[in-house]
Amino acid sequence: MTRRGKAKTDLPAQAAKVGESLSLSRLHPAVRRWAETTRLRGPWCVAFSGGVDSLALLLLMRAHWPEREIVALHFNHRLRGRESAADERFCRKTCAGLGVRLRTGQWHDAAKDASEAEARNARHEFFAREMKRLRSRALWLAHQQDDIAETLLMRLARGSGTGGLAAPRPVHPTADGRVHLRPLLTLKKAELLAAMRQAGATWREDSSNARDDYFRNRVRRIVLPAWAKAAGRDALAGAALARERLEEDDQALELWVDSLAPLGRDRQLDLRMLAGMPRAITRRALHRWLLALRKPPDLSRQGFEILLAAVERGQPTRFSLGTRGFAVIGRGRLAFRKG
Repeated sequence: MTRRGKAKTDLPAQAAKVGESLSLSRLHPAVRRWAETTRLRGPWCVAFSGGVDSLALLLLMRAHWPEREIVALHFNHRLRGRESAADERFCRKTCAGLGVRLRTGQWHDAAKDASEAEARNARHEFFAREMKRLRSRALWLAHQQDDIAETLLMRLARGSGTGGLAAPRPVHPTADGRVHLRPLLTLKKAELLAAMRQAGATWREDSSNARDDYFRNRVRRIVLPAWAKAAGRDALAGAALARERLEEDDQALELWVDSLAPLGRDRQLDLRMLAGMPRAITRRALHRWLLALRKPPDLSRQGFEILLAAVERGQPTRFSLGTRGFAVIGRGRLAFRKG
């Protein structure tokens, strides 16, 4: 990242100015409701890279929830040499100026050709470790409306269903009891930039974002501008609205599966409960069965579709799940059997 502008020392004043430009009512209503109604022990953690989005989020949280204990989490991927080190120094100085605690981590075993997914996994593993130490369950993330459109286009390319297309969610409970919060999903990148510039804020720019090494960068730099221009309308707002609708549909389907309760405590799937159900319901029930296994198999998309078809037929079947064992259908139930 490179520095933008000259350093400012009155960070609380900048937070107040950004808060005036982007009032609490501009943030996502689901996150506002969560903040108003949820009482969790421990601090609120904020993923803080030093970039404009994460800095805007940190300033807004300081402006709108001044009474809350906030801890910033910065993960140094160590992929850009001196730039990465400078990012960490910037985050330290910023947090000191705001009176916010900072916890940092570094990726010591990163490969030079590490993928975007590997970097993200390493970063979130650090977040999870630090939150456990802090006894925190809330992680605030700075995804904004442009990120919705980018994610939607990327996941369409790999054939995601409603669950994947509904990402990133404003309030997203995780399997380990934490919750991810994204209050900026109602705001465009341009709106954040305008508010930050008006407040005289400085931030870091990641030089790797100007290259086309990663799929997201290519979508952001090439596909998204052409798509928005071709739409002839506010395509970012349209993508955000589509994401909301997809999340509603996904939640409805999940509640339908809940009402059927086809997965027993014995980790067997009662196929009689799924007879005649739409494929979307059976698909979700099968996903739940696989995840309920002590060590879920790494099943390919093709393998999953074959198993799904067998579940729909309900006929006696023995399907290999690799070296761990078999999925066995018999007497109207799907069970796991060791090989």
